[in-house]
Parts: sequence; C-alpha cells; structure tokens
Amino acid sequence: MKKILIAALLATSASAWAQITVLVENAWVRGTVATQKATGAFMRLTPSAPARLVAASSALAGVVEIHEMKMEHNVMKMRQIAGLDLPAGRSTELKPGGYHVMLMELKQPLSAGQSVPITLVFEDAAQRRFSQDVLAPVTALGAGAAHGHGGGAHPPRGPMH
Repeated sequence: MKKILIAALLATSASAWAQITVLVENAWVRGTVATQKATGAFMRLTPSAPARLVAASSALAGVVEIHEMKMEHNVMKMRQIAGLDLPAGRSTELKPGGYHVMLMELKQPLSAGQSVPITLVFEDAAQRRFSQDVLAPVTALGAGAAHGHGGGAHPPRGPMH
C-alpha cells in the first residue's frame, strides 16, 4: 500500500510539473552596430503556474544575464539580478528601460532580418528547472519596440540537473 501511495504522489507531482508552461510573446533583440558587443533581448512572459526566470544562454553571445534597469537618485542604473519572479497567469514585460535579457560578448553584429536563438531557464515553485528555446528576430537599431513581432517559442524541455 505504501508503494502505491508513493507512486501516486510521484505521478501527481510529475504531472503537475509537466503542466507548467511559460508563454513567450513578442520576443525581439535590438540590432547592433559593427563594434557593439552587447545588446538586449525583450519579450513578454506569462507562466501557467508561479515560476522564476533564473538564467538564459545564446550561441551568439559569450555571456547572457538577466538585468533590471531602474532609477536611483535621478540616475538610471542597470544591474544583473539572480532571477525574476513570474506570477501565475500574469504577463511580465521584459522591455527597454526595465527587466531584460542582456546579451554580451556578442560573436557577431546583429542586424534586421537575423534571428537570435535564446534558451530561457525557469524554476518552478519546487525549484525544478526547465528550459524553453526562443528564436527572437532582430529589430533594426533605432526602430524601438518591435510591436507585432512574434518571437518563435518552442515547448519547454524537461528538468535540468
């Protein structure tokens, strides 16, 4: 009986984990000039259950961090954060002047017409990690927010160890 109860609990928690998804919408990356080695990636994230964005990576950048920008004593400051809480069913905007994914040590300039592969890493409430691949189109430098650009999001991959 004890084994059956444990198996049922494991199946329930596994199915609960499998149901967590993060909807990624309007993903885009700001274009760069030839000598620029960093840029931002922006998107809207809506999880089906509480989650936390804890990391990101991209084949086109040597370093990828989660950043926030905020005013401190009338000065706009940008800093890396350990993670970004995402409330269930509520959209969180990653946008210029706020939270964003910072792509640094770029391996090439980024221009309109290209797409940037980004892997987002999330944690659920039990701190189990899962990742999601996003293909974010590059918006021409100076074009501002890419309204209407739909970033291609792929289903989450399984837990990361």
